[in-house]
Amino acid sequence: MIRSTNPLGPVTVMLGVLASQACSHNGRTGAAAKTKTQTGETHTTAAAAAGTTSTAAKPASEATKRAQAEELRRAPFADTRDFANAKRGLISSLPNEGIVKDAQGKIVWNLKAFKDYVKQGEKAPDTVNPSLWRMAQLLANDGLFEVVPGVYQVRGADLSNMTIVEGAKGITIYDPLLSVETAKFALDLYHAHRPKRPVVAVVHSHSHVDHFGGVRGVVDERDVKSGKVKIYAPDGFLEEAVSENVFAGTAMSRRAAYMYGNSIPRGPTGQTTAGLGVSTSSGQVTILPPTDIIKKTGERRTIDGVDYEFIMAPGSEAPAEMMWYLPNKKLVNTAENSVRTMHNLYTLRGAKTRDAAKWPAYLNEVLKRWGKEAETEIGMHHWPTWGNADVVEHIKAQRDVYKFIHDQTLHLANQGYTLNELADRVKLPEGLENSWAVHGYYGSKSHNVRAVYNYYLGYFDGNPAHLDPLSPEEVGRRYVHVMGGPEAVLAAGRQAFAAGDYRWGAELMNHLVFAMPNNAEAKNLQADILEQLGYQAENGTWRNFYLTGAQELRSGVAKGGAPVAASPDVIANMSLDMVFAYMGIELDPDRAAGKKLVINFNFPDTKQKYALYLERSVLNAWPDYQDEKADTTVTLDRSTLNRLLTKAAKTPDAIREGKVQLAGDADKLEQLIGSLDDLGKSFWFNVVTP
Repeated sequence: MIRSTNPLGPVTVMLGVLASQACSHNGRTGAAAKTKTQTGETHTTAAAAAGTTSTAAKPASEATKRAQAEELRRAPFADTRDFANAKRGLISSLPNEGIVKDAQGKIVWNLKAFKDYVKQGEKAPDTVNPSLWRMAQLLANDGLFEVVPGVYQVRGADLSNMTIVEGAKGITIYDPLLSVETAKFALDLYHAHRPKRPVVAVVHSHSHVDHFGGVRGVVDERDVKSGKVKIYAPDGFLEEAVSENVFAGTAMSRRAAYMYGNSIPRGPTGQTTAGLGVSTSSGQVTILPPTDIIKKTGERRTIDGVDYEFIMAPGSEAPAEMMWYLPNKKLVNTAENSVRTMHNLYTLRGAKTRDAAKWPAYLNEVLKRWGKEAETEIGMHHWPTWGNADVVEHIKAQRDVYKFIHDQTLHLANQGYTLNELADRVKLPEGLENSWAVHGYYGSKSHNVRAVYNYYLGYFDGNPAHLDPLSPEEVGRRYVHVMGGPEAVLAAGRQAFAAGDYRWGAELMNHLVFAMPNNAEAKNLQADILEQLGYQAENGTWRNFYLTGAQELRSGVAKGGAPVAASPDVIANMSLDMVFAYMGIELDPDRAAGKKLVINFNFPDTKQKYALYLERSVLNAWPDYQDEKADTTVTLDRSTLNRLLTKAAKTPDAIREGKVQLAGDADKLEQLIGSLDDLGKSFWFNVVTP
């Protein structure tokens, strides 16, 4: 008997960035419960000794106040040009105070909550790094802006910008944000102040979700299919858009919730921007297949009467990415390869490490082709740059920071310095330190240096003592033992906290927390330490990681709804190779142990056939093949599979209606389904505790 699940069981697709829509949760499930408390003693945290045991945020310590004062002295705060540029061309601020709701009335974007505490001209609170506060004030400049005549941007309506170009018959939209609701909100704002002309084209700069997810908010799929609307994208866009975060999607999504600080309150002791933008919206994410693919550097197109010339940038900030130039407007779009922050060579949510050698090479190509004539530069985040000299200088600074990190990391690696030695040793030259545009608000020198090392040399540093390390729990127990027990570790942690030696304190307390996860004193002290590290962080995503960790240590993982696991658009655009490959990842080897089965899948509508083999707890899929000795054959249309995967239909109903046909031993399909885990249910795994 087939149970009432999908024929592919719990197959789900996690689009990593979507987790930034969620709260936070529990996994490595039950690990903490299995570890017995090794002490019954009552402890007092460093903060509790000061008079509070509350789970609420704590004030900045004296050490943090000193660090903030040093940042004010060190960084180039006298340079205020960005504030004028961030306001330039404002036509109208966002309506409704920047609050966007979905069809059910749920808030999916709330700029008001951000602007309620980020006030222009106000000094940074002690709990926020002054440089990050400066970026927050700049990002608070929201609304519809004229960039140059005929080119407009909506900023502050999502993590990214939406750009609108007026053409001969209508408008072309660059990167329609992350969610349908915010994209429609942005387009409505444009139409409120400009002639209401139809969208005739969409151009996606690259394959990250905040640059395509809102596409159905600005165009109708019927118009795309009829040819009324063209969708342009770089070569490989669709495959990369649906695949980058699929196979490790649950882990990426959980970490993205940390990265964007979605479970922590907004405010001076909580989330204070993501550096690249304020945060991420939480509306409906969609995708439509491109109609026109840009494949090579130098390719020229005329889109709605506007001339374009393209530069391909695959493997830089995204696996599929491109930049372009509008010669008639002398405007260059550098996509996400040149923004107002040092970007990620490795993103903290988790993804394949990016190639730091390609990135500056692509920006050199921009300078070579258009550097002498470009008068305006826009990106898909932040505000534009005007004037040829400033455009060239900005692109050069962005180019040079990645080139310097790449070259100097390898320079020192070839002298024997290893992954965790390099981050403090690579020092940016003064010319880069004094450029606001390459400060580490989103990426950071620290984790980008590690990214370069890992890209070339991997995680192993060559020291044989690190070949086969113990688990964090086992290391923690042994460290606590040799240090003289939990009280001794706590005493050392308190001393580190009092001295403002937070990096060392975090290392100490992490060992104790992983050794004794039920020791409330250890968790509270670690939370106090991480909180101060968050307050001092210039990097918005580091701050979010630290403060989310502190919150979960104090209050536990706040179980809530997981992010939407399987967008219908994403499922529909996954290849069958990807679907069956993901089944192999979901396979539980213990439940599959001893099972040996062969199942044919037949898709009459797409004329595709697959044979699935389960043996030795390994699942293999052979495309374009049917096994004559298969235990059973499953016949269904791809559209039916899509509905089953998104839970829009149930297997028993589909069988009864004849949409799923089985020939052979139906129990074999049941065995396959029973061997699969729903990894989406593991979303709320522990991060800062075992």
